[in-house]
Amino acid sequence: MRVRHTPHSLPTFPVYSSAFLSPNDLVLGGGGGSTKSGIKNRMRLYHVGADRSLELKDEIEVPDAPMSMAAETESQTIACGINSPQELLEKGENDNCRVFSVKDQKFAALATAGTLPAGSIEDYQKVTVVSPDGKLVLVAGNNDVPYPSLQAVVQSISTGKDDIYDATFSSKTVVVATTANLIVYAIPKLPEPASSHSPSKKRKGKQKAQSIPDLEILRTVELPASLGGVSGSTFRSARYHPQDETTLYTVTNTVPVRSRKKTPSRQAFVCKWSTESWTVSKVRKVSDKGLTCFDISSNGKLLGYGSSDYSIGLLDSSTLTPVVTILKAHEFPPTTLKFNPTSTLVVSGSADNTVRVISVPEAFGGSSWNAIVLVMITILVILLAIAAQKYGSALL
Repeated sequence: MRVRHTPHSLPTFPVYSSAFLSPNDLVLGGGGGSTKSGIKNRMRLYHVGADRSLELKDEIEVPDAPMSMAAETESQTIACGINSPQELLEKGENDNCRVFSVKDQKFAALATAGTLPAGSIEDYQKVTVVSPDGKLVLVAGNNDVPYPSLQAVVQSISTGKDDIYDATFSSKTVVVATTANLIVYAIPKLPEPASSHSPSKKRKGKQKAQSIPDLEILRTVELPASLGGVSGSTFRSARYHPQDETTLYTVTNTVPVRSRKKTPSRQAFVCKWSTESWTVSKVRKVSDKGLTCFDISSNGKLLGYGSSDYSIGLLDSSTLTPVVTILKAHEFPPTTLKFNPTSTLVVSGSADNTVRVISVPEAFGGSSWNAIVLVMITILVILLAIAAQKYGSALL
């Protein structure tokens, strides 16, 4: 399927993260990181036009490159991972989790929190995910998962030697994708807010806040044996279907079993899971290179991915059939890919200082397949009627 897409060059702005605040308001995070490269670390707000143009509305300088971010559209806030300056990191101080609001197309800093282990200079907040109701934010470094709404509601957990690559919420659970497995946790019941009318209730509220529960593990799911990978195969991403919590999608980057004929290359598979049985119902190989980013449209119809072969692809979420493939979408592997809230646009970004704005095919965006099928059937019926009348008259 042919699709309209527009590349944009953003000089001296390597892009690492992105999020949509509305169908046309896009936030990008990027920069030169903690190195003294002279490239500033910034968050930028763009308006995406009907012609896929980008208009810069605001930008704010930050101490480090925003490596992950997530938006809460109702409150117009962005939660993101931005490390503190190097001199503070060396002192064991790191307010890595930061929240910004956007009002009148201007950024404003709201809150910060330190969630990574003190003194971990090389660690950064690689995962930032907001729950569907907007009440919780899950953030993770290499192998620790704090679970804050900038105030911890559960104890942080550690996955040991297994790195964390992604996380996804349903209404009742959160799935953390690590190197070796998926860990399914129950979402804890949030504490009741303390009443402002009674001093005794205030004290009780403070006591509850100090008693932070542990996350309850419901299940651990291993890598699918059907992919035929060996040690080195990893989960790279996970997404619940936004309209059907019995369906989960994962990305697995694998290393095929070695053969004598040639050196094996890394391959990438997208799997569709039933969360009722935690079994794989469909598998699709999508690349001969590892995938670097992944997302699902808000209407649940499309899966989007970026590959380390520099391509961007869209899959039908029901069948995992390829819908769109854009070869050489970037000069470097894509670092981020996001659908907008109306499932009409998808944007990819890369450290090569470029973003690409893609118009989602109408059959998967604003229109529906049912309407298109109905039109096609109507046209077919009309053509058959004309043919029947024509040849029927000839026979008479």
